[in-house]
Amino acid sequence: MKTHELFIDGAYAPAASGKTFAKISPVDGRQISVVHEALAEDVDRAVRAARAALEGPWGRMPLQQRTNLLLDLARAIERRAPDFVEAEIQDTGHTRHFSETIEIPRGAANFEIFANLLKNVGGEFFPMDTPDGKGAVNMELHRPKGVIAVISPWNAPFLLMTWKVGPALACGNTVIVKPSEESPATAALLGEVMNEVGIPKGVYNVIHGFGPGSAGELLTQHPGVDGITFTGETRTGEAIMKQAAVGLRDVSFELGGKNPGLIFADCDMDKAIEVTMRSAFANCGQVCLGTERLYVERPIFAEFVARLKAGAEALKPGGPDDPGTTLGPLISEEHRRKVLSYYDKARELGAQVVTGGGVPHFGDSRDQGFFIQPTIWTGLEEDSALIREEIFGPCCHIRPFDTEEEAIRLANDTRYGLAATVLTENLSRAHRVGRRLEAGLIWVNSWFLRDLRTSFGGSKSSGIGREGGAHSLEFYTERSNLCVKL
Repeated sequence: MKTHELFIDGAYAPAASGKTFAKISPVDGRQISVVHEALAEDVDRAVRAARAALEGPWGRMPLQQRTNLLLDLARAIERRAPDFVEAEIQDTGHTRHFSETIEIPRGAANFEIFANLLKNVGGEFFPMDTPDGKGAVNMELHRPKGVIAVISPWNAPFLLMTWKVGPALACGNTVIVKPSEESPATAALLGEVMNEVGIPKGVYNVIHGFGPGSAGELLTQHPGVDGITFTGETRTGEAIMKQAAVGLRDVSFELGGKNPGLIFADCDMDKAIEVTMRSAFANCGQVCLGTERLYVERPIFAEFVARLKAGAEALKPGGPDDPGTTLGPLISEEHRRKVLSYYDKARELGAQVVTGGGVPHFGDSRDQGFFIQPTIWTGLEEDSALIREEIFGPCCHIRPFDTEEEAIRLANDTRYGLAATVLTENLSRAHRVGRRLEAGLIWVNSWFLRDLRTSFGGSKSSGIGREGGAHSLEFYTERSNLCVKL
């Protein structure tokens, strides 16, 4: 059975306490690995290793050499792609196609794009007059923020972890990664590849464990951490922010969402169904950018509901190696209990269950896994828990609307502001509605399509800050003004 030790100062090692926990396969419920849990001594050792690398060879390394190493790392990930794919699908149950075509390639691209970006980043330069006539110049300097805590989620583990580690290292920081306890494998494997390409020890560290009272909380509380970047639930982000207030440390958060999809009567219906099938059910609904609230203009409401129902019922649940699989499992039994509690609540509130609402049965080992039926509801009030709270499963509620103003009001009536989709063939409406939606990322006639150079992040309770392209410099660097008198 696979064992995932901690990766600290360039070497794998067991947790000092000897504590471990089991990683369970979401596909069939069997134990697939043993994971070492980091506690205070391990976290402190990782912080000290990261600080030493920052003050040592990594911190003194010329930009060209540093970015070349990251480009080497991207190529090495591509060469080792089968190993990363295998590690990812074992932990998550994702389809092999999704990991091979999106997750792992995007992970490699996260290092490449930020390495190339840093080679071309300039700074402000302002000459100024002085009373003696000799003048002065003001120059903007960028320097690493320091030791960065990277706390990454389980729904797209490698992609979302490297989305943070890539720019952090490109900017010259060192990192301590705390992957989710549900998805430790690819973060651990990356340490091996870091060593292969010659990244100095201590630059990249991995500690495993849980949140409160474990590795996560110990890391965010550690005074040697200079910045914290986190993707996950809003409630956890609020707790981390309180801890980061001690020492006034910077945070970058991408948090929860309850994202709306607006489908207008002038949409291309085939396109609208294709986009919504992905936005509502991709990765078994475990996508922070997914649409759990759908608002459909009344003239096409019945047709849209019927066609989305047919699409949901055509999804085929199964494991990663079944080429026919179009719907994987939820990540854990605990998460399935949470999602099923919302399925139960919908029935209690009198929702019309258009399709789904339960657990599929296979008659084989998959019945021990954490599969769930894709589910569609109608008929709920906007103040119900299913409309207000993030469920993070393969489900959505559909409500009709009559006017553009009503659709915008419904879409914005949420504490969250991560993403939104608009389906319309009217270009003027696309611009008009898109500008009024309160979300960090708004798609028109598409979903999950984004240039990595653009900003990414949420508004309201969906996050703080923006990352992506040059926007990542705002978090991963400190800026100083150097004023030189001539």
